[in-house]
Formats: sequence, structure tokens, C-alpha cells
Amino acid sequence: MGSKTDFLSEDEIAELRKEMEALIMEDGGSTAKSEETLFEPIPNGQMLSDIIDETNTNALSIEENGSYIKIAEDDMHAWLYLAVPGKGKEKYTMEEIVDFLKKKGITTGYHHSNLTAMIKKKVYEREIVVAKGQPAIEGKDGYYEYKFDPDRHRAPKVLPDGSVDYTSMSVLQNVRKDEVIAIYHHSEAGENGYDVRGRVLQAKKVKEAPPLRGQVVSSKDNPDVYLAQKDGKIEFKDGKVDIQSMHEINGDVTLITGKVEFFGDIVINGNVEAGVVIRAGRNIEVKGTVEAVNLFAGGDIILKKGIQGAQRAKISARGNIFADFIEHTVVVAGGNVQANTILNSRISSEGQVILTGNKGAIIGGYTHAMMGISATEIGNPAEVRTVIHVGSEKEVYTRLQMVKAVEAEQATELQELSEKVSDLLYKKKVANGKIPDIMESRIKNLETRVKALKKEIEENTIERKKCEATIAKGKRSEIVVNGNVYRGTVVCLAQIQMPIERNTCFMKYYQERGMIESSVIAYS
Repeated sequence: MGSKTDFLSEDEIAELRKEMEALIMEDGGSTAKSEETLFEPIPNGQMLSDIIDETNTNALSIEENGSYIKIAEDDMHAWLYLAVPGKGKEKYTMEEIVDFLKKKGITTGYHHSNLTAMIKKKVYEREIVVAKGQPAIEGKDGYYEYKFDPDRHRAPKVLPDGSVDYTSMSVLQNVRKDEVIAIYHHSEAGENGYDVRGRVLQAKKVKEAPPLRGQVVSSKDNPDVYLAQKDGKIEFKDGKVDIQSMHEINGDVTLITGKVEFFGDIVINGNVEAGVVIRAGRNIEVKGTVEAVNLFAGGDIILKKGIQGAQRAKISARGNIFADFIEHTVVVAGGNVQANTILNSRISSEGQVILTGNKGAIIGGYTHAMMGISATEIGNPAEVRTVIHVGSEKEVYTRLQMVKAVEAEQATELQELSEKVSDLLYKKKVANGKIPDIMESRIKNLETRVKALKKEIEENTIERKKCEATIAKGKRSEIVVNGNVYRGTVVCLAQIQMPIERNTCFMKYYQERGMIESSVIAYS
């Protein structure tokens, strides 16, 4: 760079300005302002070379120097990457960083401590969280805190050693009049949230639960506390509290006691001897031993110490049947059958047959379950013939074939009758309605038969669809054995059966393309 003598002095610059002003005046002064700007005086002490150097070293803006912002896909977090400031710039300011964030759409949730630290400590070339959203805080719907457990009796207690304790089960939960059975907790509103872009995240609207229905009454002191209206057994179904009376027998039931029938629940705290008949509109619970008896329940049956039927016992329930063991007994259940052991019995379940506990065995007899069988062992080393069946039984398929055959006959008959009626009505039309009485009677008889036949066809169609639905219901049923399957066992699925020719274990049997398929159960 040249020395100071290489440049014009102030006097020379002043002289040059006067000459330029004279030229401007000659041109009419059109460029006066621009030329005046062109020759603004240089600040004292600053060299022109210094001005040139300063212009060439201005730092790039934050938008231009490689800094960037990364935003999470859910817009709940934002990270800032700051490049090192250019020459001539010591550090960033909070104002320019915030302005940069806003330009990129980050308007809320600033992490001020991180931003301050990045500026003061000069945190560069690292992605730092600079904004966080606030998730919506969900509220709570109103709910009832029940002081009873409506499902307590539905499954037996599994002990630590793997055995199942049926004595812990009970179909009954007793309440006394004015006993607290439920407390209502009102809803709690939530709080809206936001993301880093400033969008509001709406909290779910809460709602109150409907008033508790059934045989309950609110407390006078607190309307959110519900009391029982009477003594009895309490259940909760379809949003309604039901308190039913029960019939409880504290001793044994013998032939001297006679037949026991009750529209509600029957609880027997003792044993039930052979020959006794017990009928309950709801549930039956026997806490002692059961011999060759007949039990019928509109709900569930629980036999805490099992049943020894001596080939004369029959127990039937529209619901589930639970027993420690079932021996030489006919069992019919509209729901599931669950036991530790089934020995030489005939079981029929519209649900599942589930063998639990350490033994979990089915030995001998015939066991059918529409929805599947699960056991630990099937059969025994003595190769006792044991038949297990899932899906629809043969009777359903036979019934379906009969119904279809009747449908075909009815369709043929209906067509023939319709043709006869049409023919007679045509003749009546040709005769202008003047036909013999015997023909008129014939038309009426045929029309009556057609009407009755259509009704029969409708009923038959309902029966056919019912059979088809039953078959479809059990089509995917499986037999799962988590232990041994012994020779002598016959596995049946729907209308197909497969004898087990040699001992095996850990098997699953299912139906595929009209055949029984099997696979080994793999445990990881």
C-alpha cells in the first residue's frame, strides 16, 4: 500500500470539489446530490485504505454463515446449530438469534437458558435444543370407585407353585343395607399444550359418568357416595347394580334335605351327597365334596373340591363350570369348563375346556369344546382311550344336511303350487270370475298352503343359518397341549379325526383345508 504522499491533500480535494460544483451548475444541478454524496469528507484519522479493508471483512449474517435449525417431525423440539461468526464479529446477540428462530417458524417454547449459554460460552458447531413444546395434559373422565369386585369369582387363584386354588373362588359378594358400595369421582379438566411453531394442542374433552343405576341410593351427607338399598349378593352388569337374595346352606345336603330349588344363588358350605338334585336360577357354589348329584344353574357352577360322579352325576350350567376335578360325570356348559383334572367323563362346552394346575390332564372319556381345548396332558402312559374334539360336532353337520334337503323339497313344492294357483287364476279370469265353487275352494286351499309353506321356508332358513353360524364359530378352534400326548388319544376337529399312533409332546392341532394339521409348540 502507498504512503500518505500518494494521496490528495485536503486543499487539493477542496479545489477539486469547487471545480466539480462549477461543472454541476453548468449541467443544471441535476446530479448535485449524488456528487455531493460522492465526496463526503473522510473522518479525521481514518485512512482510505482502512475503509477499504473494513468493507471487505464484514461478517456474514446468521442466515448466510451455515447456521441452521432442525425441527422434530412432531414439531415438539427444535435444535439450533451455530456456525463460528466470521472475522470482525465477536459473538451473536440474543436478538439476532431469536429473530433467526422466528424466521424459521419457531415462535414458542424457547429454552432461554440454553440460548443464553450458547451466546455467553460461544457454543458453536453443535446442535443444541433451543425450543420445546408442551404436550397437552389430559384430564380425567368422571368415574366410580367400586367397593366390590364384580369379576372376583370368574377365575380361580393361581398359587406360586403353579397349582390352582379353587377354594378361593366365590360367586357371591355380600353387602348389607346402607353399606357403601361406590364413590363417584368427578371429572378433571386437562390443559392445552403447544408445539414450537405456536400451534395449540387441544386436550381431550372430559365427561361425567351417568348416574349409577340399580338398587342403590345416594348418601344424604354426600350425593357422590352410593349405599346399598338392601342385604344380599351384589353384581354389576350393563352399568347397573343388582343386589339379589341368596339361599345359603351351612351344613351338608343329603337325600333327607331333598330337592333344593331357588331362583337366586345357592351356596352350600358343606358336602352334597349322592342322589341330590339342586336347581338355581343363578349360580351354584359348593364348598365341600360332591358325589353323584344333578346340578342345574342358570349362571355358573363352582365346585371347590370337585365331583366324583360314579357315572351317575350330571352338572349343567348356562354359564361357566369350575371344578378342582371332574370324575365320571356328564358336564354341559354354555360357557367354559375349567378344572385341574378330567377323568373318564363326558364334557360338552360351547366355549373352551381349560385344564390348569400342575396336572392339567384329560384322561379317558370324551371332551368336546366348541372354541378349543388347552391342557398339559392328554391321555396317560396306560394308553387309555381319550377322545378330544373341538369345533362343531357331527350332529350339527347332520342337522345342516337335513335342513338343506328340506329346503330343496320346499322350493320344489312352492314352485309347483305357484304354477297351479297361476293356472287356476288364469282360468278364473278367462271365465270372467264365473267358476265352479269347487274350483274356488281349490284356489283358496292352494293359497293357504302357499302361505304356510313360505312360513316354513322362512323358519327353515333361520335354522340353516344357525347351523352354518355354529360351524363357522368353531372352524378356527385349536387343541393345544403344553405337555405329553399319549398313544390311545384320538384328536378330532369338526368331522375329521386322527388317532395318535405314538407318544408326543408340546403339540398344537388345527384344521387346514379339510385336514388335521399339527405343529410343535415353540417356546423362546
